[in-house]
Amino acid sequence: MPKKAPGGATTAGLLDYLYGPGTHEEHTDPHLIAAWAPGLPCPARAPDRITLSALGLLLDAPLDALPGPRPAEHVWHISVRNAPDDRTLTDTEWAAVAAEMVHAAGIAPHGDAHACRWVAVRHAADHIHIVATLARQDGRHPRIRGDIPHMHTAARAFESAWNLEPMSPLDRTARRAPATGEKEKATRRGLREPARESLQRTVREAAARATDDTDFLSRLRDAGLRVREHHDTTTGALDGYAVALPGDRADHGSRPVWFSGRTLAYDLSLPRVRERFHTPIGPSDITRAHTRVREAATLLARAGRTQGAGDVAALGDLLTVAAATSPALVRDQVRAAAAAFEQAARAPGARTLQGTARAHFKASSRALEHAPRTARGGGAPAVLNLLIALVEAVEAATAWHRAQNHRAQTTAAARAAVLLREAAALTGAPPPSRTPRTPSRAAPRTVRVTPAPARGPAPPPPVTAVPHPPPTGPHPRPGPHPGRSR
Repeated sequence: MPKKAPGGATTAGLLDYLYGPGTHEEHTDPHLIAAWAPGLPCPARAPDRITLSALGLLLDAPLDALPGPRPAEHVWHISVRNAPDDRTLTDTEWAAVAAEMVHAAGIAPHGDAHACRWVAVRHAADHIHIVATLARQDGRHPRIRGDIPHMHTAARAFESAWNLEPMSPLDRTARRAPATGEKEKATRRGLREPARESLQRTVREAAARATDDTDFLSRLRDAGLRVREHHDTTTGALDGYAVALPGDRADHGSRPVWFSGRTLAYDLSLPRVRERFHTPIGPSDITRAHTRVREAATLLARAGRTQGAGDVAALGDLLTVAAATSPALVRDQVRAAAAAFEQAARAPGARTLQGTARAHFKASSRALEHAPRTARGGGAPAVLNLLIALVEAVEAATAWHRAQNHRAQTTAAARAAVLLREAAALTGAPPPSRTPRTPSRAAPRTVRVTPAPARGPAPPPPVTAVPHPPPTGPHPRPGPHPGRSR
């Protein structure tokens, strides 16, 4: 499985790491297995023919042919790994993989004599690293848009041909991370986070609470955002929106920096926001909210593939509202749980938005919004009691995703469940126990989910440490492994 790894501006620093011993001496026999030039000697095995620094200079040479300034980050870097239970591939096989990956990514298409320069380095049995310079040898920039999806397609061909374990599908539900320029801008302005992150969180909360277009846009404006509406030129109907943070401007301050909903997150486009709308209910008795959530968790456990997708989306909205209305004692934990569950709320593939579980989750969201008003009548303790029910619902969502073989969503939901259990422990109310209780007490609910047809349940992924990327500064030092993937 190909995975984008940290690149940077220092080719030599990255090569030093790849050919070095690693942080814990985990790199064994680092050597070159393929490159843009056939027969290129390996600095580790033929140091009398080429040095590591000379290899870095050869990779960077096309940068001098670029018209104008060099790109700030010209190093393209991925790792490709196979599964632990797969057989060990030979250097020749890994070389074929590397050549196909750079072709699929647009780095070095087959037969293109002026493509980017690249090398593939192997320092472990189960993976390789591919490093390229983002400058073609004819002085042009490469076109690598969509490189990861294209490489995933190429990887599946090798899995089928060599009978390797198939990787999890690329479901495109992950949130887009802020670009380097966005992070640097936030630092210059003294902001805690990039504008994209602040906008995404505010829009998600408004979408979770809104009942129609007008309510949604009003909530965005009430939250202090600048809002730009887009209307159909023929009918005049609202068909899109964009938001901007006050003070966030571009082109020397001449215009606001607008983000459409779709660019903020997969599920924040106007059509997806409209799917969340629900009929407003009166100030319902919040003590009923936890009962509704438990009932919805049971229904989610019985849901099919398409029905459950709508249910987990509504559960994500409920967690967003719970994060905004929770008492200060548990607010940080619930916010962290809502953030962790975010990708679990975006199930890939077809889905239906009808169902009793979704209705229960949406009704509970509305009830929570009235929680501060009903606190004097016992609302606040009921919010704390709701945490226990939310644990059950999120664990039901975890089981449902696992049965559908949604690996990224399973991991996200499991993390959210851990955080909610921590929040419940802070209130003094123990989270639901997985052990049998005495007959005098209510038995715990057991989540059972029917696996998706022709796709067995995927086991939960192992918990591994996530190391830091190698440094890319002017004085590189050996760093840890840049990422794990297969």
